[in-house]
Amino acid sequence: MEEIRDARGLLCPEPLLIAKQEMERLGSGTFKVLVNTAAARDNISRLAKNQKWKVEVSENGEEYLLVLTK
Repeated sequence: MEEIRDARGLLCPEPLLIAKQEMERLGSGTFKVLVNTAAARDNISRLAKNQKWKVEVSENGEEYLLVLTK
C-alpha cells in the first residue's frame, strides 16, 4: 500500500527526517513524499539513493512528488 507524506511548507531538515523515518519504518515497499522546495527534493533524493531506494520525481508547478520504492 502506498503512503503519502505531505512535507510542503516544512523547512529543512524536516522533510528529510520525515522521509528517513518512513524508509526506516517500512524497510521496503513504496511511499510518496510531497515537497515544495528544490532543496528538499534534492536532499530526499540523495538520501534515498544512498539507502538503495529508487526515486521518481514529478513536478507540478512549485511542488514535487517523490515516489520512493525498494
